[in-house]
Amino acid sequence: MAFPVDEERIDAAERALGRPLPTALRKRLRRDNGGDLDLGEHGPWQLHPVWDDGDRRRAARTAGHVVRETEAAREAVPDLPEGAVVVAADGSGDLLLLLPDEDEPCRLDHETGELESVATDWA
Repeated sequence: MAFPVDEERIDAAERALGRPLPTALRKRLRRDNGGDLDLGEHGPWQLHPVWDDGDRRRAARTAGHVVRETEAAREAVPDLPEGAVVVAADGSGDLLLLLPDEDEPCRLDHETGELESVATDWA
């Protein structure tokens, strides 16, 4: 079930991450705040929401939010590029990243540490 989120919560996530999110991703988060993301051959992915403690249901649904997941990856993933933001995961260890000053995501292969550009339609 999709829950919209307000701009203030997205702004707070951006401040915590130290970077703005792409406009199309912000639009998606405002509408659904997370959910499945289809990237074709690399899918399916779970898009990390932004934290929303508006009520118990929303807080539970957004516990694995983008700031928390990024902080956890910065501590646990040796191949994570400096300043990367983790916006989604595929459930098998691969991560979808936004690199500093980039709005197009890339996939971090958890086995090889290689980065691969990924065409994404956030809608």
